Amino acid sequence: MERPAKRRAPHDAGQNRTPTSLTRSISPPGPSRLKRARISEPADDEETSSEAEDKTEDDDETSSEAEDDGPVPESSSKPTSKQPTEPDEDMKKSPQKILPSPFQLTKITPYHTNYDYPPEYNIDTVSLHDLLSDPLISELWEFNYLHDIDFLISHFDPDVRHLIKVHVVHGFWKKEDANRLALQEQASRYENVTLHAAFMPEMFGTHHSKMMILLRRDDTAQVVIHTANMIARDWGGMTQAMWRSPMLPLLKSTPGNNGQEKLEMGSGERFKVDFLSYLLSYEKRRPTCRGIIEELRKYDFSAVRGALIGSVPGRHGIHGHDGNETLWGWAAMKQALKAVPIRAGTGKGKAEIAIQISSIATLGPTDNWLRGTLFEAFSAGKVVQSQLGSDVAKRAGSKMMGWGGNQQGTTSKPDFKVIFPTADEIRNSLDGYNSGGSIHTKISSAQQKKQLLYLKPMFHHWGNEPPSLSKSKDKSDDKTQAKTEAGAETAKGIMNAGRNRAAPHIKTYIRYSNLNINNTSSDTTNPDIEWALLTSANLSKQAWGEAPLSTGSGEMRIASYELGVLVWPELFAEGAVMRGTFLTDTPSSTSEEAAAVVGLRMPYSLPLRKYGKEEIPWVAAASYDEPDWRGCYWRD
Repeated sequence: MERPAKRRAPHDAGQNRTPTSLTRSISPPGPSRLKRARISEPADDEETSSEAEDKTEDDDETSSEAEDDGPVPESSSKPTSKQPTEPDEDMKKSPQKILPSPFQLTKITPYHTNYDYPPEYNIDTVSLHDLLSDPLISELWEFNYLHDIDFLISHFDPDVRHLIKVHVVHGFWKKEDANRLALQEQASRYENVTLHAAFMPEMFGTHHSKMMILLRRDDTAQVVIHTANMIARDWGGMTQAMWRSPMLPLLKSTPGNNGQEKLEMGSGERFKVDFLSYLLSYEKRRPTCRGIIEELRKYDFSAVRGALIGSVPGRHGIHGHDGNETLWGWAAMKQALKAVPIRAGTGKGKAEIAIQISSIATLGPTDNWLRGTLFEAFSAGKVVQSQLGSDVAKRAGSKMMGWGGNQQGTTSKPDFKVIFPTADEIRNSLDGYNSGGSIHTKISSAQQKKQLLYLKPMFHHWGNEPPSLSKSKDKSDDKTQAKTEAGAETAKGIMNAGRNRAAPHIKTYIRYSNLNINNTSSDTTNPDIEWALLTSANLSKQAWGEAPLSTGSGEMRIASYELGVLVWPELFAEGAVMRGTFLTDTPSSTSEEAAAVVGLRMPYSLPLRKYGKEEIPWVAAASYDEPDWRGCYWRD
């Protein structure tokens, strides 16, 4: 994922090129010395994941890459008076539930002592120490592309770290692969670490999923699906996020459903079926995850709220033969979205789907795959019924449906926007040009230039900072300046997510309604969120799958392993609405007649800022003569 030090200017040789330690002071407090493996993550349509040590991160050109509160009971309050007079409006309502975000950001802890990150930007965030320091952890299964085992082990409780069984699942299948050899060397120093090489049948595929499974001594388990490689830089200086399951108890009895009853999409039971199907995909050629599969069968997933959206290598059907069959890639997304209520706008702007990624692969000289396959799948939805709440129904209008799913009636197609940083945003990120080694697209070949033409109208900035901050090169007083600018942003109506300078390695796909998210007026309001996906999958065919095969077999092809979780407001309460939250996980109450307000922690600020006429995306394969804020250069 990280670029070699040769990219720095010669005069920069005296600087600490590869920060090797990171201090965390989170509950429970205590510093951790972190070491980082010098390996890099691949790009999409070049070599396989294990072709070379100098691979680029994520799924670039070749394989671009709050704890759930459980079910919320519906309101059953009824007027108690039998008098014929109209009851008071307040007596009709139950208290509105306020539910925190199901996604959480990771804590930003920059390496550089000359940058003091504002503490208010880290409210409600989670560090790796928070996840792994519990002394009750007995076993960890860690799935990822990049792994630094020393870094991983350093976050366990020091009294029990030697007792925890650690299983590392990676995709470096070639025995002579330098990354595989480095992992083996690290693992050899720990008797409790076991390596598992995933079967990689596709030439340009990578093992890009990012997940942890934790087993605990109190007979509970937890699943953490996230976006960070298991290396220090990803967990310290870049924008990342995670979804955490509730603590899963052991089953009290054998499940009654033997595959005959259709499981509801978004339910814990359906999540478990899809999750075990994902793990079983590793078993096609050799035993890999058999131990954890059998263990997880014993646990109760009923408190989970979310749909698993995964990708596994190979050829797969695009139509489920029964309601419980697990689909993959864009077909899985389309299948899940058919269960998601979609509400049309009411004049403030049509529905918009924001695709925020860290890598864009070669998609083709035309937008046939992008619009005809991926966007069509993302546009699916179902008709919203009036029982979702009177005010919700009023705001949605009389025709409430999505495009591309089970619709009755017509509505306009959603607009699509792509959020991706420019070179200026990379230069001014916390780690400067080094962050750009994790963020990829290419625009040099004739095909890539044609791709840029159809993507350019969709491109929007990652950061929405005032020019005075984004152009500043002297960051000695960053903390004061950041706070000043944050106040200015609020005055201008910008909803500040506090991650403008933390370069994005996160991947999110979010559908908004009832607001044009490019609105630049002072009357900016927080849009409704109809669904949100947090995933490892970037914008690539390798991650999401090709278009259906022309053979008419009803199949498509996927190259990489990916994993994500889809959520929507009705999972948490009937009549709920979901709103973006900024600098906190908890939403504010609303005057609308909604049973509940569910927060969604936003990684980027709103409204979005569109690329200027001459602006182009950051290209890691290019050279940049303008120094970043640390005085470093980027030369290919």
